[in-house]
Amino acid sequence: MQYFLTIVEDADAEPYVEGEDNMMDWAKEADERGIHVQGNRLRRVEDATLVRRRGGELLVTDGPFAEGKELIAGYDILDCDTLEEALEFASRHPMARFGRIEVRAVWPFGENESD
Repeated sequence: MQYFLTIVEDADAEPYVEGEDNMMDWAKEADERGIHVQGNRLRRVEDATLVRRRGGELLVTDGPFAEGKELIAGYDILDCDTLEEALEFASRHPMARFGRIEVRAVWPFGENESD
């Protein structure tokens, strides 16, 4: 099953330590284990564009948007046998210490919620 990891910055977390927090090592291990499907950083929110459609009208807004504590810094997609495996591996991502990671199962179109 695939799991989508949302990598979130967290101002209240521990500080980043350059010598200890190497995300490339984490990604390399995921590749070696054969569970890394895809992942990358995201540009800052100032570079984002928001797209909405309201009442048939297209609304496009350039960032930055309303300030918030949570900024999505990146994502990873893992292909793991179980949620427990995905959680264990996500817990070793450096951002689990100096940010936070949301792990969600991918829900393919055509599948019922109970599948």
